[in-house]
Amino acid sequence: MKSQTIRRWSFIHTWTSLICTAFLLMLAITGLPLIFSHEIAHLTGDAPEFKEMPADTPHLDLEQLVRSAEAHRPGDVMQYFGWDDDDPNGVYAIMGKTAGGDPNESHSFMIDARTGEAMETPNANGGFMMIMLRLHVDMYAGLPGKLLLAFMGLLFVMAIVSGIVLYAPFMRRLDFATVRPNKSTRVRWLDLHNLIGVVTLTWAIVVGLTGVLNACADLVIAQWRTDALMTMIAPYKDAAPLAERGAASRLIEISKATVPGAEPAFIAFPGSRFSSEHHYAVFMKGDTHLTSHLLTPVLIDAQDLHVTATLSRPWYMDALLLSQPLHFGDYGGMPMKVLWAALDVLTIIVLGSGLYLWWVRRRATVAAAKSIAVEAEAA
Repeated sequence: MKSQTIRRWSFIHTWTSLICTAFLLMLAITGLPLIFSHEIAHLTGDAPEFKEMPADTPHLDLEQLVRSAEAHRPGDVMQYFGWDDDDPNGVYAIMGKTAGGDPNESHSFMIDARTGEAMETPNANGGFMMIMLRLHVDMYAGLPGKLLLAFMGLLFVMAIVSGIVLYAPFMRRLDFATVRPNKSTRVRWLDLHNLIGVVTLTWAIVVGLTGVLNACADLVIAQWRTDALMTMIAPYKDAAPLAERGAASRLIEISKATVPGAEPAFIAFPGSRFSSEHHYAVFMKGDTHLTSHLLTPVLIDAQDLHVTATLSRPWYMDALLLSQPLHFGDYGGMPMKVLWAALDVLTIIVLGSGLYLWWVRRRATVAAAKSIAVEAEAA
């Protein structure tokens, strides 16, 4: 590779890295506890503890559970209702002042499906874990914050690609994984920076790209609403506002008959951003590890409970749904979470060492410039 080409790639690598490093450090640090969010909730006692009851204890009717949730939060409106993957006896409810209100202002809690007892989940509504989540998702800046983080993710990917280009000619002179112990501290850190960067290469690209996609989730969902949902609910455009919704009791039965072999993941109530003013949207998931992350929405008329449509998933919604668990290592249980955490820590080391190498090089350049200036004045 020509020296001029190397200088150009070095410029790209240096400045894409410098611009995004502070944000990437924040994302890596806040992402670390989020990998173990469920475990931390149980450890701190913030996870609901369900009563010991016989295994064959029946669940309450879905409408009864909805009524229990509404009694727990009088004055609030039901937005979403879903099922806990960790405990079949737990269902979660999300409520807000209005059905289509800001998700950050919603309130989440759990309900015992057997008794209808509501249980608060502090981590879902505030505290340390919510601070970590908001910093990681949008830095408390809403959509502008998400888009800024998406741009930083793209710069991160560019920094990785440019690093690969620069690493290839560098490794022609050394064996792979060589760390030169007899060289200066800067050279040793350069070798470690390159080595750890190559080891974490694939993971960093995957997490970077899935992070970009997740940061653009609001735009992806808005596009889905425009492309699919709005088309399906067009016949209701001039319909009168929904006076009273039908009971939710048969929603699961209707949805299972519409999508055989699938199970409900969550229900979007009328007026929420995943539904319409006149529909329940029951999101059905597959029964395999992969298809359990792919959701098929069933639109059900909220007044007479007839099925209006089964929405097909566009490719960009599939990409979003698959990227969310992959970003946090939720595919392979605890072993994958531990691996994700280890790679996260290594990425923090790469980012920190990159800053150190830039600072040392810059200081040396400034010192050399001063030395030349002093010599010029003396002459």
